[in-house]
Amino acid sequence: MASKRVAEGSADIGAQYFTARNPKFLTFLKEHAGVDSFQEWTAKFGFQGPGQTWQSFPGEPRYVGVPRMTAITRGLSEKVSLQAQVRIARLNRVGAQWQLLCTDGVDRGVFDQVIITAPPAQAEELLLESGLTSLADHVKGPVGEILPCWAVAAHFNEAPFTEFEAMRPDSKALYWVANNSSKPGRNDSGQWWVLHATPEWTAAHVDASSDDVSEQLLAEFAAMPGHSGAAADQAIAHRWLYARSVSEGLPGYLFDAKAGVGIAGDWLAGGRVEGAWDSASRLAEAMLAG
Repeated sequence: MASKRVAEGSADIGAQYFTARNPKFLTFLKEHAGVDSFQEWTAKFGFQGPGQTWQSFPGEPRYVGVPRMTAITRGLSEKVSLQAQVRIARLNRVGAQWQLLCTDGVDRGVFDQVIITAPPAQAEELLLESGLTSLADHVKGPVGEILPCWAVAAHFNEAPFTEFEAMRPDSKALYWVANNSSKPGRNDSGQWWVLHATPEWTAAHVDASSDDVSEQLLAEFAAMPGHSGAAADQAIAHRWLYARSVSEGLPGYLFDAKAGVGIAGDWLAGGRVEGAWDSASRLAEAMLAG
């Protein structure tokens, strides 16, 4: 749920929206992130079907943070004691507790239980460094199933598309394009559009420069049927190495009750924003019950 600062505003470069199939999820957000931190995004969604023709997405409520996606995470973080810019390198067993040591060797304290929410590759590294091989074995499989994604935020003075604000194109390079400025609470001059590359294209260009990525994806965007011909005057690229999970049949969370260590994340519960909340909620219930 990341946003990047751009001229006179911001653009959501990570999760583009979220759904709430469990009504308890919205209740949680209203109570802990704040009722003003998100709104429904009533955009027109389209996808390219056979013959490159555009069709409308099935309707369902879709929500975004206001005035940016990070409004939700900022709201949630205000309720907890948070230490940013810290990476835990190892968990040391101290009696029945865990001592947390960060990469610069600083002791971050001793705790009864630990929850890890890092992507699987980073979680596996931490677990192995901490001697938690059994949990690490459960994480090993999904490590290779988290897909990368190049994201580009581009500014247009004139609208490049008018029929839809969010689209799933039939493209080998582009997985998703959306008018970020159409989301509620954005007061942009012109329009900021966000382009997400396909996992396959990203993997093939994972070490390309940001400028090259922006140029190629914007060229693919301009070639889409219905593009007005408007040219971008600014572009910012960001590479996500751990963007989207394709794993299925995972348990929702992992918990070693004897060790007191749990793992939560969207990748364990379907890969959606709501999946992250569901994973954490179920893990918390299991830890409290134990």
